[in-house]
Amino acid sequence: MKTIELLSPAGDLERLKVAFAYGADAVYMAGKTLGMRAKARNFELDEMEEGIKYAHSIGKKVYVTANIIARNEDFEGMAEYFKYLAKIKADALIISDLGVFDCAKKAAPEMEIHISTQANSTNFASVNFWKWLGASRVILARELSLAEIKVISEKTGVEVETFIHGAMCMSYSGRCLISNYMNGRDANRGGCSQPCRWSYALVEDKSGELLPVYEDEIGTYIFNSKDLCMIEHIPTLANAGVSSFKIEGRMKTAYYVGAVTRTYRRAIDDFQKDPELYEANIPSYTAELKKISHREYTTGFYFGQIKPDDHNYMGDSHAKMQDFLAIVEDYDSDTGFAFIEQRNKFVQGDKVEVIRTNGDCFTQQIKLMYEMDKHGNYENEISSAPHPMQKIKLKVDHPVGQYDMLRKKTYLHETNPR
Repeated sequence: MKTIELLSPAGDLERLKVAFAYGADAVYMAGKTLGMRAKARNFELDEMEEGIKYAHSIGKKVYVTANIIARNEDFEGMAEYFKYLAKIKADALIISDLGVFDCAKKAAPEMEIHISTQANSTNFASVNFWKWLGASRVILARELSLAEIKVISEKTGVEVETFIHGAMCMSYSGRCLISNYMNGRDANRGGCSQPCRWSYALVEDKSGELLPVYEDEIGTYIFNSKDLCMIEHIPTLANAGVSSFKIEGRMKTAYYVGAVTRTYRRAIDDFQKDPELYEANIPSYTAELKKISHREYTTGFYFGQIKPDDHNYMGDSHAKMQDFLAIVEDYDSDTGFAFIEQRNKFVQGDKVEVIRTNGDCFTQQIKLMYEMDKHGNYENEISSAPHPMQKIKLKVDHPVGQYDMLRKKTYLHETNPR
C-alpha cells in the first residue's frame, strides 16, 4: 500500500511541536513574508531554524510556503531568503508563481518545490508542465473531483497533495478579490479578512433600502462555505493517488491542530493496518471531529460539483462541543501532578477530558491544583483557574505527557469567530 503523508498546519513553534506530537508526518509553515496567511503569527528566521532542526531530530519534515501571487516589490531579498531556507535545510518550498519558482530554482537549486493550490492546477497537462520545470509535488486545486485527481495521478506520476479537512474558500482555489475591495487587504498576498463569512443584503437602487435575502433573523451568508471533512473517505482518497493528506488551519489554535491531527492519524493508521478496522471506527472519528470548533461539514468537490447545501446560509457560526482548557508542559510521575498552562477558565469540581498524544483519552474531576508564584513555586492551592496562560500544578488520575491537553464539554454556536 502506498505510504500516506499526514500534513498539518504550523502557525507558530508551539503548534509545530503539537502537530508532530499528535502524529503529523510533516508540517507547513511560513516566514514573515511570502506566505498566504499574513494574520497568522508565523515564524521569525531563528524560529524557522529551530522548528526545522526539531522536526529533523524526530524524523519529520517541514515545508515553507512562499505562495503569494507576487508583485515586483516582493522580489527584493527573495533570493537571499531562499538561500537561507536551503541553508537551514527546509524540506521543500511551496510556490504558486512562475517568477518566484524561477527565483527559487536559481537561488536554491537543490531544494524541492511543491506547487501550491494557488496555482490552480486542474489537469494532467499543467501538472506535467510543472514536473518538466522541476517540481516534485503538486497541491491540486480544491475544485477537482476524485475521478479527476485519479486521472492526474496516473498520467503524471507526480506526488499529489490535496486538502482533506478545514475551511473552504468561496473563490476558485482562493483567488479572491472581495477582501481587496472591502477593506484593501489582498487575499492573494496573505491578507484575507474573510468577507465571505460576513452577512449581506440587497440594496434597492432608488431608495437605498436594504433588502435582506435572509435565512434567519440576522441575514444571509450567501458566500459562506461549510468546512471540508474527508474522514469517512480515506480509502477513496488513497485509491485516487493522493499521497499527502493536508489539514487546513495555520490560524487555528494548538488544540485544533492537535485534535484534528490526532483523529486523522488514527484513521490513516487504522486504514493502513486493516481497512475493516478503519470502517468500524468511522463513528468514533466523526464524533471526535464534531467536538472541535467547526462549521457544518461537507465533502466539497470530491464527489462532483458542490450542492446548494454545501454553503452555510444560516450564519457565520461554529459548532463547538468542547472548550480547550490547558496544555500539559510536564509531569511528575512520583507525585502524580501535571504542570500545565491554562487557556480557558476551569474550577475545582469540573469534569474534564484529557487528550493524550499517546494512549487513550480519559476523564476526571478537577480536585487539587496549585498556582505558580513569582518565584516559580507551587504552594498556593486554588479553587479556580481564571487567568489565561496561568501556570498550574494539577493532580491527575493517570500519567500524562508533554502536549497532552485538557478540555471540558460544552455546546454552543460562536458567531463570527474570525
